[in-house]
Amino acid sequence: MPVRDEQIAFVHDLFRAIPGLATRKMFGGLGIYSDGVIFALIGPGEALLLKARGRLADDLAAEGCDQWRYTGKSGTPTRMPYWTLPDAALDDPEDASAWARRALAETD
Repeated sequence: MPVRDEQIAFVHDLFRAIPGLATRKMFGGLGIYSDGVIFALIGPGEALLLKARGRLADDLAAEGCDQWRYTGKSGTPTRMPYWTLPDAALDDPEDASAWARRALAETD
């Protein structure tokens, strides 16, 4: 399902404290960038997913967040380095931006 204008507006509101925030539609989803660096996306099932590996991924798992997984044509399950945000962060731009800053710090 294509990304809707309301979803793009939601992303810009939620991550308004992130510098250089930009979005780009891609593959039926939405890439979310800070100064040209992707840190999140809207992906399958319209989920907002934060890029995370290592400690950040562990912390998101501890918060009960889900990792993006899919099964390829071969039937092999694949895990992607993207995780849902904690539910509370979806209603709290300050909290969501704190998670986003951690994701961006991992890309340096």
